[in-house]
Amino acid sequence: MKYTPNPPQVAEEMLRSIGLNSFDDLFADIPEEVKLKRELDLPAGLSEIEVRRELINKARKNITVDEYPCFLGAGAYDHFVPAAVDQILLRSEFYTAYTPYQPEISQGILQSIFEYQTMICQLTGLEVSNASMYDGGTALAEACQVASSGKAKKIIVPDTIHPENLAILKTYAWSGKFSLEVVPGQNGFMDVEAMLGRIDKDTAGVIVQQPNFYGLLESGIEKLGEKVHQNKGLLIMSVDPISLALLKSPAEYGADIAVGDGQVLGNNLSFGGPYLGFFAATEKLLRKIPGRIVGQSVDSEGKRAFVLTLQAREQHIRREKASSNICSNQALCALAATIYLSLIGPKGLKDIAVRSHQMAVYAKNELIKKGFKLKYEGPFFREFAVKMDNPREMNRRLLQHGIIGGYELKGAMLLAFTEKRTKDEIDKLIAVLGGENDE
Repeated sequence: MKYTPNPPQVAEEMLRSIGLNSFDDLFADIPEEVKLKRELDLPAGLSEIEVRRELINKARKNITVDEYPCFLGAGAYDHFVPAAVDQILLRSEFYTAYTPYQPEISQGILQSIFEYQTMICQLTGLEVSNASMYDGGTALAEACQVASSGKAKKIIVPDTIHPENLAILKTYAWSGKFSLEVVPGQNGFMDVEAMLGRIDKDTAGVIVQQPNFYGLLESGIEKLGEKVHQNKGLLIMSVDPISLALLKSPAEYGADIAVGDGQVLGNNLSFGGPYLGFFAATEKLLRKIPGRIVGQSVDSEGKRAFVLTLQAREQHIRREKASSNICSNQALCALAATIYLSLIGPKGLKDIAVRSHQMAVYAKNELIKKGFKLKYEGPFFREFAVKMDNPREMNRRLLQHGIIGGYELKGAMLLAFTEKRTKDEIDKLIAVLGGENDE
C-alpha cells in the first residue's frame, strides 16, 4: 500500500482548479539555481512487516528503566506509574481530546482540567491554577513575566536552581520583559544573605527552588519572602510535587506563585517528554497568569457545568494583549497527573514521598560506610551528590553492570532514589561504585 494523500488524477484535478499544469508550477518563484533537480536520495519503500521489524530492531538498542534500575534524576524521575493511568488515558474521549476551541461542548475535558487545577491548588496551598504548561522550566519563565508585569523588572535567582531552567530564564530575559540577576550559592545552597542584599524597589520577584537542583532543602525562604513583599515584589517557588506530601507548601512559605514539573505525577520518562508544567498563584494574580482557567458553574437547568472562565492566551485574544504565547495546555499529560493523584490519594502520595526519602537516606548511610563523601552536606529529599573523580567513567562501569547511573557533575555524581528502588538494587549500586564487582 502506498501512503500518498491523493491519487494522480485527483492531484491533477486540484492543479487545474488553481490554473496550473504541473507541480513544478507551484514552485515557479523559487530560483532555478537553488532547486535540487534530481530525485531525493532515499531508499525504496518497505512493507508493513519490514517497517515493524526495522523499528523493533532499533528499539532494542535502547536501555529502559524496565530493564535496568535507574538512579538518574536531575529533574525527571523514575517513579512508578500504575497501569490504570495508561488504560484510562487510552479511552478515546480522552486520547483524542485536544484544545477545547468550543469549550462548553467539551464538558468531559473541561471537567478533567478543573479537577487537575483543584489538585494543584491542594498541593501548593494556593488559590488558583491554570490548565498546565509545557514543562517546569517554561512555567518558571512565565512566572517571571507575571512578576515583571509592572514597573519593577529585576528577577533575583540563585544558581542552585536547575541549570536548564536557568537557561530558559536567560532566553526569556532577551525579550527585555525582565532582567535576571543570578546569585552564586554556597556549598550547594543558595546564599540567602547575598540574595537579601540584592532585593530593592526594582525587584519584581525572587526565585527559590525547593528542593534545589542538588536535592538539598533550602532554608531562609521566609526571610526572602518578607523582604521581597516589603518591596512590592513576588516570591516565586519552583517545587517538586511529590515532595509537597512531606514539606511545607509554597503557600506556607508565603509564595505568590508556585511552579514545577508534573512528570513525576503519573507520566513516564518517555526519553525526555512530553511533560507538563504546573502553575499556581494567589487569587490576586488571577487575571495575570498565562493559559486557561476552567471554572465551575451551572447550566440553564441548574445542573453542574464547566466553563472556560479565563483564557488570556494569544489564540483567543489579540497577541499583544495575551499574557503568554504558549498555546498548548498539555491536556493529556495533565490528565495523567489527575488520574494518578486520584488513584493514590493523599496517603499514597505521602507513602511514596516517605519511601523515596528512606531509600535515599539508606543509600547515603551505606555510601558513607564504604568511605564515600557527599559533595554537599545538609538535609535532602530523595537526591544527593556523591564525590568521585571521574563520574563519566563511573557511569560507563555502572551501565556494564546493568545499572543506569546518576547525573554527572564536576567531581561528583547526583544520585536519585524513588519508591521503585529496592535495597538489593542500592546495595549493588554501592558495590559497583566501590569496585567490588570488578573482575
